[in-house]
Amino acid sequence: MSRIVDQADIGAVRDGHRFDEARLAAWMAENVDSYGGALTVRQFKGGQSNPTYHLSTGGSDYVLRRKPPGALLPGAHAIDREARVMMALAGQGFPVPRIHGYCADAAIIGTPFYVMAMVEGRIFWDPALPDLSKDERSACFDAMNATLAQLHRIDPDVAGLGDYGRRDGYVARQIARWSRQYREDEAAGRLADMDRLIEWLPADLPAERPARIIHGDFRIDNMIFHPTEPKILAVLDWELSTLGDPVADFAYHLMMYRLPRHIMSGLAGMDLVAQGLPSEQAYVAAYGHRTGQADLPDLDYLLIFNLFRFAAIVHGIKGRLARGTAASPKAPAMAAMLPELARIAWMHASSG
Repeated sequence: MSRIVDQADIGAVRDGHRFDEARLAAWMAENVDSYGGALTVRQFKGGQSNPTYHLSTGGSDYVLRRKPPGALLPGAHAIDREARVMMALAGQGFPVPRIHGYCADAAIIGTPFYVMAMVEGRIFWDPALPDLSKDERSACFDAMNATLAQLHRIDPDVAGLGDYGRRDGYVARQIARWSRQYREDEAAGRLADMDRLIEWLPADLPAERPARIIHGDFRIDNMIFHPTEPKILAVLDWELSTLGDPVADFAYHLMMYRLPRHIMSGLAGMDLVAQGLPSEQAYVAAYGHRTGQADLPDLDYLLIFNLFRFAAIVHGIKGRLARGTAASPKAPAMAAMLPELARIAWMHASSG
């Protein structure tokens, strides 16, 4: 784990991600009320998709997220959607950073971007939470469960997000979208298990639920916890958010129970009770209780769907790596796990 502004988390701006800092400073002076000048720009080591920067002005700290430079797939890197959904959710009391401003003008730093408040707290990269006590682990898991359930209880119309996406056919459209992006990204190659999943998934789609706001990438490392308490201060990385099936969103989060330790530090194979972590069954029951759902009959299918979707996202990272536009130095390691991730997804599908 680490504090969000730990020196281990940030460094010099990487080659290919530099921009005219004077132009950014001028934009901030005009658009950010609290901006005080003397801008220093550094880059976070994370950010697989959209480069993320730490901005310091001496008295205040900010975070900038931008589209990556270079050739991009259509519809990817939706910076504008990230900014919009966080501004809307802030009005509903959901934990997100404050958005100071969005800029669509690529002439400022080369691509569209937004600036948000720096949230001071802890980011955990391993859901096993090895540095915490058993009681703290349990409380942090309960906080994640409660936060995702809170998101799924928000009425999109009340939040001003009624037009944030189509309300029907979410899973079918996601399968089609990620299948298309997988097939079109020739630089990343093909895998037999991915091809099998693309044929298997559309054959038995689950019944639809009323659409809710979904995060799309709700993982422990996309949250900032309070510095000392098991409380989530901010949920980050809303690029994949839309309207859709809330249980599909929960199933993506639940993948941590199905992935091995060497893939995204999954929990599969661990003695959860000995570690003070809730079982998958208990975690599912807690979410169901909080959202008023006694039974989630299609959860296994939605887990397989999300394993495929995650593999397709990693396939995209592999493609960006091949094209030289990958935003993170972790991209090679992510790309290397793709064959096994696809194999795990197909194993779950073929065993059912």
